[in-house]
Order: sequence, then C-alpha cells, then structure tokens
Amino acid sequence: MESLNRMAVELVDEAIDFAGELNVDVIELDSGATVLDFGVEAAGGLEAGLLLAEIQTAGLATIQTRMDGVAGTPFPHVEVTTDKPALALLCSQKAGWELVTEAFDGLGSGPARALVGEEAEFEVVGYYDEFDLTVLTVEAATLPGDDVAEQVAERTGVSPSSVFLPAYPTGSMVGSVSAAARAPELALFRLFELGYDPVDVVSAAGSAPVAPVSHDEGVAMGRTNDALAYGGQVYLQVREDFDRFDEVPSTAAAEYDTPFEQVFEDAGWDFYEVPESVFAPAQVTVDVVDGPTYALGGTNHDLLAESFGL
Repeated sequence: MESLNRMAVELVDEAIDFAGELNVDVIELDSGATVLDFGVEAAGGLEAGLLLAEIQTAGLATIQTRMDGVAGTPFPHVEVTTDKPALALLCSQKAGWELVTEAFDGLGSGPARALVGEEAEFEVVGYYDEFDLTVLTVEAATLPGDDVAEQVAERTGVSPSSVFLPAYPTGSMVGSVSAAARAPELALFRLFELGYDPVDVVSAAGSAPVAPVSHDEGVAMGRTNDALAYGGQVYLQVREDFDRFDEVPSTAAAEYDTPFEQVFEDAGWDFYEVPESVFAPAQVTVDVVDGPTYALGGTNHDLLAESFGL
C-alpha cells in the first residue's frame, strides 16, 4: 500500500503552491516545521476546507460540495466517497491525537497517526506507515508552535523540519467544511466501537451540511456536531451482516434530540467526557453484499434549524 503520509504531503505541496488562491498562509517555524494556517488568522474558505479534508483522508477519498436544503433553506453540503474506508477514514482522517503542551491544546488528525500506530484501529486494519515526512492537521483556536512540531516529530520518528501542520479553528469555514466531511468516518468508527471489523466495509459515502460559522468555539462545536448528528447521511457497503447495525446512527444515543452544545456543557466542556454514541451521523444505510439492506435513523431538520439560528 502506498504511504498515507506521502500522498498527504503531495496535497500539502498543492496547498503551498496555491496558498494565495486558497486564502491560506504558510509559516516556517524556527524548528524548520511548516505550519499552514487554514483559518486561525488567515481567511480560508470553502475550497481550502475541501483541500484540508482531502489532506486528512490522505487523498483516498473524493470530496466535493453540492447544494441542498436545511429546513427548506439552501445550504452547501460536503459529499465524501471512498473505496478505501478503513485506511482513509480510520487510519488517517480520525481525530485521534490529543495535542497538549504547556502552551497549547488542540486535536490532531491525519496520516501522522499512522507513523505512531498506537491506536487499536491500526492493529485491526493491519496498516502502519513508514515515511520520512509527515502531516498532522491541527484543530485549535491558536496556531501550533515549535513545541507542537517537536512533539509530533518525536512521536512519529521524523525530524521537525519534516513536519507539516495544517491548522484551523472549529469556528471557521474550514472548520465547518472539514467537520461535514466526517459523516462516513463517524459511521465507520461507531461500527468499529461496536465490534465490527472495519476491513469488511467495502465502500463508504456520506454527506452533511456545512454549519454556519461562529467565532465562539463553543457555538461552533455545537453547530458542527449537530450538522452531523441531525443532518449527516451515510451509505456503507459491507461484506458481512451484523446484529448491531441499528446502534450506528445518532438516533440510537440516549442524548438524541439534545443540541450538542448542551451535551458538551453537561460534560463539563470536556470533549473526551462526551458519550461516544453522540458522535454519529443521523441516517445510515448499510448494504450487505448479497444480503439485506438496512435503512437506519433519520434526520432532524427542526433541531438543525434551531442550532444554525435559522
């Protein structure tokens, strides 16, 4: 299998080459690491968000926008399709790296995780990357510095000058786009948590609305997660049947019908205290090859309209 980090670095090179057109700033740190500002201080935008989502999936997914409605109001939606779901979504896109230093707190996703390979998904999928450059996208309200770059370099086994850190806040257009691109990832991760082998997922497709931008990170966190839990739609083609498919959509969670901002507040504003079942798309179709097709869950545009301030 081609290196996930090599494919992601090619996309990072594209972002650097077209930084002006994408409204992205490129910053070289003292350590030699490269930070790409996709929306912390730079403007970013829809196109920048789409490229960032491609970087997060290491180029193994097709990501595009379409127009659709939320409670009868036109909104852009992000569509994601991949025939390598375990690699693209779990081994790359998943936000599985908590970045904490004395001066920084953020969430990392992308193929750098595959150089570390400590999460359970890598053992199950059987994939570990080897490459001398690495990419970790960073979701945070501030730009990462040398302390973050050195942490990433140490854990991935590359030099700091070989680290690329595309960064964006939740409260930005790029944050809204990249969140909407996670609908299939959430479905696959939920299946994995329920005990299903992600290697048996053949193809994945999904969409979700792009949440209105708020520079209040709490509001932005609520809107982007509500976009998935109440507007996300996913199709999965799988090889094997399973008796817990009905637990995949967000409708199965005890917190369903509660806006995410309220759930987040109830968890003490600690992302890791939020029940995992909350992080799921609203509606899921599971198509078992040469078997049944399950139609599960449903969207809730009334709650979305409230969350989006319509």
